[in-house]
Amino acid sequence: MPPDTHTDRAQVLRDHGLQVTAQRLAVMAAVAANPHGTAEAIDAAARDEIGAISRQAVYDTLAVLTEKGVLRRIEPAGSPARYEDRVDDNHHHLICRACGRLVDVDCAMGTRPCLDVVDDHGFTIDEAEVVYWGRCPDCAA
Repeated sequence: MPPDTHTDRAQVLRDHGLQVTAQRLAVMAAVAANPHGTAEAIDAAARDEIGAISRQAVYDTLAVLTEKGVLRRIEPAGSPARYEDRVDDNHHHLICRACGRLVDVDCAMGTRPCLDVVDDHGFTIDEAEVVYWGRCPDCAA
């Protein structure tokens, strides 16, 4: 479960070996408030949270938090990168082809990596990334 308070977010940063800063806390809060948000949306929300924060600081913070496993970066085809704080499981995504709405979909089999490949080519597989495409109920109507 993603952290939902300032104290929880600070502890998550510490647990990942990161210094607690106002910028990191603001970006984490912005991602929590904007699930699957683009960097642009997170930038605007972080600015609303703490006032003065540069766009570069938001991008740098997103990169560090993604690298450390605090956030997950999703890169759907034809869409800007999006970010989420649901990183503790191997879930997938469903994207509307018409409006771009993106929602979480729990793993089909409930265990990692969810899908078995016929030939793993010697890889040790630890995650499967699945994106389902279709039309959301509003766009299908």
